[in-house]
Amino acid sequence: MNGKEFKETLRILNKEKGISEETVYEAMELALTSAYKKQTGLPNVRVDIDRETGDIHMYSFKTVMNIDEVDEDGDLLFDDRVNLTLEDARKIVPGINYGETIEKEVDPKEFGRVAAATAKQVVIQKMREAEKNIIIDEYQDKQDEMVSGIVGMEDAYNYYIDFGKAQGLLPKSEIIPGETIKMGSNLKVYITKVESGSKGPVILLSRKHYGFVKRLFELEIPEITDGIIMVYSVARDAGNRTKIAVYSENERVDAVGSCIGEKGTRIANILRELNGEKVDIVKYDKDPAKFIENALAPAKDVHVFITDAKKQEALVVVNDENLSLAIGKKGLNVKLASKLTHYKIDVKTFEQAKEMGINIIE
Repeated sequence: MNGKEFKETLRILNKEKGISEETVYEAMELALTSAYKKQTGLPNVRVDIDRETGDIHMYSFKTVMNIDEVDEDGDLLFDDRVNLTLEDARKIVPGINYGETIEKEVDPKEFGRVAAATAKQVVIQKMREAEKNIIIDEYQDKQDEMVSGIVGMEDAYNYYIDFGKAQGLLPKSEIIPGETIKMGSNLKVYITKVESGSKGPVILLSRKHYGFVKRLFELEIPEITDGIIMVYSVARDAGNRTKIAVYSENERVDAVGSCIGEKGTRIANILRELNGEKVDIVKYDKDPAKFIENALAPAKDVHVFITDAKKQEALVVVNDENLSLAIGKKGLNVKLASKLTHYKIDVKTFEQAKEMGINIIE
């Protein structure tokens, strides 16, 4: 391959693979250096590829050394394959001194098949590394974001999601409980982590993560994307219930109503993606007591007392009728409300509160 052909190959690699020309130059220089060392057993080579023409130049070099120099064991260090005496060196370059080198250009074609195979192997390795780094860099920026891909394969533990240049790993433990994933379908997934593995980039995915719901709301509710409505927090028990707290600095904007949409159209799209998982849209309030009251919906007539603001602890008193709603099945409602508000919530009945010395008029 002449310099012109080599430059054209670099252009194609850059266009199709996104690999920079400099990466290929460095890979080729390393490959030819390795080939020379493998074939000759000598380390004294320098490879230079002209960045303008693509022409390859190789130089073997010898270092000027004292012929009597020895190592710690008293063995001579001088090797005429890589060294020159000062006398011989000055016949070539007058005035040269110890430690300096003399180069001689070598024809790369002389290395034969072994050298070519070595060069090819190193270049392929470099190309794979470059492609891997490109994918990692691209998807690292998408960590904690939602993307779409095609369900390509599955095994006993995972689904493999095809993104075109890359493939993501969706563990079956990270899908929404009860949902069915169909091969070949287009699937929304949340990127939880991007890391470098022994076999290439590993893009870990989830549909169970609370961030998946947050990104769905951003996708379906333009006011969130535009910054008119803000998401304060999200608490989720995938497959069962999610609570999401929203608010707006504009008093004229109904944050909860905007998320629900006219006749529930906006929230309906989100619920379909969540396989019917229940979603409570809660209005965030700067007053923690009011926020906790909102978060405990669908329970009503909730009385909230902030018992320790520093430790973020609250006591909630409800009547018998709303007790089960406030706590929820297996304690899920109060658990999610606690996560949403970042407060430890203790729910008591009127009778229990009275025993604690708290009297509330119903």
